[in-house]
Amino acid sequence: MAAPPVPRPGAYASASLYVGDLHNDVTETLLFEVFKQAGPVASIRVCRDTVTRRSLGYAYVNYYNFADAERALDALNYKDIKGRPVRIMWSQRDPGLRKVGTGNIFIKNLDRSIDNKSLYDTFADFGNILSCKVATDENGVSKGFGFVHYDSNEAADQAIAKVNGKLLMGKKAFVGQFVPRKDRSQAVEASPKWTNIYAKNLVKTISDEKLAQIFTQFGKITSCILVKDETGASKGFGFINYENHEEAQAAVDTLNGKELEGAEVYVGRAQKKSEREKELKSMFEKLKRERMSKYQGVNLYVKNLDDTIEDEKLRQEFTHCGTITSAKVMRDEKGISKGFGFVCFATPDEATKAVTEMNGKMILNKPIYVALAQRKEQPRAQLEAQHAARANSMRLQQQIPNPMYPPVFYPPTAAAAGRAYPVPYPPMVARGRYPGPPRGGFQPMPYVVPQGGRPRGRGGKMGMPGRMPVGEAYPGIKYNSNVRNTPAASVLLQQTPDYQQGSEEDKKNLIGERLFHLVEGDLKPHGQEELAGKITGMLLESMEQQELLELLDNQDALKKKIAEALDVLEAHNVGEKDVATEEKAN
Repeated sequence: MAAPPVPRPGAYASASLYVGDLHNDVTETLLFEVFKQAGPVASIRVCRDTVTRRSLGYAYVNYYNFADAERALDALNYKDIKGRPVRIMWSQRDPGLRKVGTGNIFIKNLDRSIDNKSLYDTFADFGNILSCKVATDENGVSKGFGFVHYDSNEAADQAIAKVNGKLLMGKKAFVGQFVPRKDRSQAVEASPKWTNIYAKNLVKTISDEKLAQIFTQFGKITSCILVKDETGASKGFGFINYENHEEAQAAVDTLNGKELEGAEVYVGRAQKKSEREKELKSMFEKLKRERMSKYQGVNLYVKNLDDTIEDEKLRQEFTHCGTITSAKVMRDEKGISKGFGFVCFATPDEATKAVTEMNGKMILNKPIYVALAQRKEQPRAQLEAQHAARANSMRLQQQIPNPMYPPVFYPPTAAAAGRAYPVPYPPMVARGRYPGPPRGGFQPMPYVVPQGGRPRGRGGKMGMPGRMPVGEAYPGIKYNSNVRNTPAASVLLQQTPDYQQGSEEDKKNLIGERLFHLVEGDLKPHGQEELAGKITGMLLESMEQQELLELLDNQDALKKKIAEALDVLEAHNVGEKDVATEEKAN
């Protein structure tokens, strides 16, 4: 069997293919079986998520020579692999060239039956296509628009001239230069001369002709569409486009809020979905800021409430502090108390008095916690800032050498495992007697190097680590001939003066500091340590104190919680991407 040809320098770049729209179960082995038909394959890589190792839906296939790659592109493009037609194009690793948009066109009003291959066949006559794609939803159904990317602007211009306005599968298609969403938004903001209007609350019996007749009195209409469902019945809204802005403005001013065919209609400027969402978000943020400023300093957060406490009972407990405008116990969808609520006073002085007098007060045998209410983002930001400040302080302390004791070196595996007190490498020190642990702190027992150069611990045999007598230096820590039984991390934490003398909030902050370092150590090997603060905040918000203490001692349970948090963050990111995709589609 002849050996495959030796590739020239740079051959991989010119014989590399991008394979997209892959099923999540497609592997390198399966792709190799498919692509080896075109020639000897040099390498295949399915791109995966660095944490979950799930397929990202695309791969790169490298051939030894350009001719084999070209043959694969021609023969295998849109081949069905595991129920999905894959999309193949030449690999272009320079993102700058892809983002320029040269030769990229946009096609809309496509029939739902048109897929990637049909679109490719339609536009292949006008030039060399680098990429061709019909946008689809999560079920693989066409959204009615797509993109074709040519290798030159000339080919794109020719496709626009030949196909724009023509019928494709019975529907008039629009073909034009692709404009990035950012530029489209800027163009809309820079040009207020809109001509397209939106009319809703129309009676269901109104016809296209009647709608056009009503709006024609204000000027020449270029298009009038009454939106209908699958059965052909009106959905009660439509779009009317005029030749100039003045005519559209006159229609809005005259007809908005007026009665048409027995129904009061709304008529206004037609907006894209992204514009509507941006406007609604701006209004929501404004109302939110007004509400926060209105209740700033007068709204109190009360937690650790007994499950039997009702709104009226909560109000009665705080009545002596001043005038209460509202008092509410938060409940779940089943009406069960969540254990916290809010009390709002008329003035900041009354709220301050309530915090001073009521925080820690026993109500139905439970000490309540009372503080000024904050936005959800504020406590999390404060906690992350505290963690960062303490981490910087600890790093600074570690950089300052202790003249009485030699440095302690930790193996990488201990830090990666996320132990609260990792087992140290015993430091090699000069010959002498171990001076004993400092007051209030724990120091590992060092090895002593005798004149012979071999390590020997106090009380141990030559070449073997020594042992300290039970209870001699470290009370509460047991030793035997085989293993050192160190107290659990949660026990050590609860024995510290700061924990024993601190409030419930202080205790939770101390637990949060320990958890932050464990989470950071678990994420660091994956390059995700920047998420440590966010995940720690999620754990502190969703778990009780005793559960958090148990996490300090159970590394497996902590890893599961971290994995769950990563899944939540990933789902949130996917949701944002879906919103961005919908905005792009509109």
